Amino acid sequence: MTITYEDFKKLDLRVATILSIEKIPGKTRILKGQIDLGDETRDVIVGGADFFEPEELLNKTVIVVANLEPKKIANIESDCMLLAADVDGKPFWLTVDSKVPPGTAIK
Repeated sequence: MTITYEDFKKLDLRVATILSIEKIPGKTRILKGQIDLGDETRDVIVGGADFFEPEELLNKTVIVVANLEPKKIANIESDCMLLAADVDGKPFWLTVDSKVPPGTAIK
């Protein structure tokens, strides 16, 4: 399936920095994080807890879909989604050079 350029422009892809990240009691595959989007911070659920310790993701520069419909997971509302390549179920977070400021649009 292909999409139009107009469809692609609907995505709000931005650079973000993971400000905090922690384990969620009773959950083994997801973490609770907070990201910096430049002009705001947001809560986010981050997959990959079975592959990464929280401190490995702290301060990481990532790419997010900022206008994804909020979703409640583990009683936490996630307001965006980190983009990742999936290699045999293990996420590898998409990133840019850390010199790119949080909130920068991806085009």
